Amino acid sequence: MSNHVREIPHPPADRLELAAILRTCGEPVRLAMIRTLAEAGTELKSGAVTGAVGLPTSTCSYHLKLLREAGVTRTRAAGTERYISLRRDDLEARFPGLVDVLLRG
Repeated sequence: MSNHVREIPHPPADRLELAAILRTCGEPVRLAMIRTLAEAGTELKSGAVTGAVGLPTSTCSYHLKLLREAGVTRTRAAGTERYISLRRDDLEARFPGLVDVLLRG
């Protein structure tokens, strides 16, 4: 049995697309997830993000996948756990002020 861990794909920072990010972040559940991650200021277990929005795990997994694919979050695997973090530095470098706009109100 191999101990190989499959790398979770993320778009490179220089390939992040504003339209894709805005389309993805425009959904209230995903916006709540972004705000939860921002408030934490560090990576959270996926279960903590799921608990914060109060939806079934399968639903949250789908939303977290979309956020990752758009380049808004980073997912790190550690055994069976998944740790999620906001790609604040990448987003700020590519689209200055975007994170602050997303976190308002």
